[in-house]
Amino acid sequence: MTILSSTLDLTSPEAQAAATAMREQLAEIDVEVAKAVAGGGDKYMARHHGRGKLAARERIELLLDLESPFLELATLAGYGSDFTIGGSVVAGIGLVSGVECLVVANDPTVKGGASNPWSLKKSLRMHEIALANRLPVISLVESGGADLPTQKDIFIPGGAIFRNLTRLSKEGIPTIALVFGNSTAGGAYLPGMSDHVVMIEEQSKVFLAGPPLVKAATGEESDEESLGGADMHARVSGLADHFARDEQDAIRIGRDIVSRLNHRKAAGPATAEPKPPRYPAGDLLSIVPPDLKSPFDPREVIARIVDDSDFDEFKPLYGSSLVTGWAQLHGFPVGILANARGVLFSEESQKATQFIQLANRSNTPLLFLHNTTGYMVGKEYEQGGIIKHGAMMINAVSNSTVPHISVLLGNSYGAGHYGMCGRAYDPRFVFTWPSARSSVMGAQQLADVAYSVSKASALAQDKPFDEEGAQAMRAFIEGKITAEALPMVLSGLVYDDGIIDPRDTRDVLGIALSAIHTAPVEGTSSFGVFRM
Repeated sequence: MTILSSTLDLTSPEAQAAATAMREQLAEIDVEVAKAVAGGGDKYMARHHGRGKLAARERIELLLDLESPFLELATLAGYGSDFTIGGSVVAGIGLVSGVECLVVANDPTVKGGASNPWSLKKSLRMHEIALANRLPVISLVESGGADLPTQKDIFIPGGAIFRNLTRLSKEGIPTIALVFGNSTAGGAYLPGMSDHVVMIEEQSKVFLAGPPLVKAATGEESDEESLGGADMHARVSGLADHFARDEQDAIRIGRDIVSRLNHRKAAGPATAEPKPPRYPAGDLLSIVPPDLKSPFDPREVIARIVDDSDFDEFKPLYGSSLVTGWAQLHGFPVGILANARGVLFSEESQKATQFIQLANRSNTPLLFLHNTTGYMVGKEYEQGGIIKHGAMMINAVSNSTVPHISVLLGNSYGAGHYGMCGRAYDPRFVFTWPSARSSVMGAQQLADVAYSVSKASALAQDKPFDEEGAQAMRAFIEGKITAEALPMVLSGLVYDDGIIDPRDTRDVLGIALSAIHTAPVEGTSSFGVFRM
């Protein structure tokens, strides 16, 4: 039998402590998400509505198919910075006229939708997702252009926004711009480089320079309508392909455009009516211990996210610190690699390498569930070849061409983060649980290393060692690394695509897998040289 059994006791003190800690972390994250949803705040939202305009999320809601899910991505971009959380952009994946699309909407309540460094980083990540998964891109445009005080951080790299639109078009991935307000300066090229452009009567304004700048540059007197209004672009310049009467009309036209794209998925689910897991999703709150030094069985997670809790484990008796096996999730085949006891040994590395090769031979996407402190260290393991075996696993991950999805459940430290397909290894999606932590190593270990190095340096130079000062520095470093490893910090840097409630994991992964299958899923038999 390949149906997973569960030994999780929800009444145990360990499970209750885990659930309590997870709920507390979720509550902290909800506070920050609410800030992103609020955009520029009540004052600017009221002013925006007072102009008869819809908010970014209201536009998205009207654009999407009725009652269809919307997987919002990078919601906390900019957390911990001086900028409004969310990067003045709302983005995610949803169904429009039955087609999975990547939607990117400027939030005009945040400095008029001006682009800042986090807007740029978030938008570029969205383009990566669209290109890799062949998702049509719908831009809901209302932006005054660059946030000028930050121009040095966005002008030069920001050109990639327009380059990406043309590359998407070249690859046959449709790009659609619905212009709801200003799209000025460099931002004028956003509709200019989209395949389909919709503008709204007396509301859309698209020009390289507004009347004041034109006056200063050329002495010419002009007004916004004749310079860049929707009527002019529809009748004279030809930039507007469709002329809408109001925002609702523009959204209707946008939906009609998508319905006529003839854009088809490469494949659907292998099972049309998959069975749900045999265990409740709510149990997922009770699995990861508050102290990540304590191990947990990832099979308890797998049993609550895969179809029918059916998991065909591969090499269960070999390299047992890494669980590998085959399953379906919302009907889509998937290979799963999940850390069981944190440390990766040579056996786990070799097991992972073979499993990744098999997934590529069968064109099966891979799901990595992280809880690793890295590869094992020590004389015995160095002599046993841990470097070459770890390199073998990283080689396989690096050159695998089937889609990868990573979910950080607990620890994700050191080279183990790389071997488990961290962000630098181009997974199609990266999601994080509130319980996750990620850094070069654990905070305590890093602080201990820094302390030992400073002490050894003093002794080597025959200098007096300040024990009290070193201990203070040790405590400072540990606190600093602990803070930097938190999921909200990493999500704020757009190192993941969002922190998710564990109870939503199955559905989030289902949307991601469905999006992945818009593009062909093709494995490879070509890898770098494996050191044996």
